[in-house]
Amino acid sequence: SGLLEDMELRCSDIPHVDLEINEEEPEPGILELLQILRPDWCLEQVYMKSFTEGITNRLIGCFVRPDQRPDPDSDLVLVRLYGRHTDLFVDRSREVQMVRLLESRGCGPKIYCSFRNGISYEYLPGAPLSDRLLTQLVAAEMAMLHLVQIKNSESEEPVLWKKMEGEQEQPQSIREFWSGLVPGPEVLRTEMVLLKSSLSRLRSPVVLCHNDLLTKNIIYNKEIGTVKFIDFEYCDFNYQAFDIGNHFNEFAGVSDLDYSRYPSPGLQKDWITTYLKNYSQETGSEVTEQEVTRLYVHVCKFSLASNLFWGMWAILQSKLSSIDFDFRRCSLSFTQVTQKPYVETLRLHRSHNKIMFKPQAVSINGHS
Repeated sequence: SGLLEDMELRCSDIPHVDLEINEEEPEPGILELLQILRPDWCLEQVYMKSFTEGITNRLIGCFVRPDQRPDPDSDLVLVRLYGRHTDLFVDRSREVQMVRLLESRGCGPKIYCSFRNGISYEYLPGAPLSDRLLTQLVAAEMAMLHLVQIKNSESEEPVLWKKMEGEQEQPQSIREFWSGLVPGPEVLRTEMVLLKSSLSRLRSPVVLCHNDLLTKNIIYNKEIGTVKFIDFEYCDFNYQAFDIGNHFNEFAGVSDLDYSRYPSPGLQKDWITTYLKNYSQETGSEVTEQEVTRLYVHVCKFSLASNLFWGMWAILQSKLSSIDFDFRRCSLSFTQVTQKPYVETLRLHRSHNKIMFKPQAVSINGHS
């Protein structure tokens, strides 16, 4: 689209450093990178802090103490090392495009540079969101993100199905590994085809989505009362209802899945009401109860696609990732969607719902 052509031009001014940083011993390579990004820093006085929340990448913060800092605005530099084989899931040049786009619209951090196996970008002050009650701030910020592409990106296709198809088109060694798991790739492909057929008919708007909005990717600045999103490696054009449903799924956690934390129907509708008020700000129209209910039903349905997507992703990560995380357990938990509270919610909207749920022998839901 014209928007992305413009972003390609803007991305040309982002420095690329021809450097690969050793994932196991990153410090020497990071110091070499800092010589370019922060030439005034005394490298002997650089401190590094590893952030451990990520499960596909390594994120390291680099800083010097304030009394040793020549530039008071040069606070902390984040260096993100891509996980092994994550290029199978993430288009890294596209990621840089998206981060640059969001930076230009005030929705993301400033990107300093890319290098062979990672990127470096600005630290946003605040802390990962821990209070799930701050839902109105998150809903408003997501609406702002979704509005970024409204006028320029009508021709963009949703990335969801392309990503899911790509997750299944892997080398034979990975497919053999996958076949040893329950459910196998054939079952999941059938689920994907049925979901695509059903969800595509909903005509959910295609907008610029974060696609991975767990609470650790939401930074809350308590001093000024704002939230900002980080980690845009999955950011791309996708269904509006997917981004919201995926966020609701993330309430249950990742390593400690607990679906009792999944937002209640009342909380979901309050969130959606706030979202729609901000999303429709350009028209200034009042948000009706019918609009809230319609989006609520769509979000419930797209929550299923979110779990199937991340279940397939986790299966591949369990084979490829070098990070110490039980991806196999995670994949099985994601695909056990019969346990999710929103299944009951969907049954309350049969007049709207074209997807019916019927447990199979495996733990995936069938749709007809």
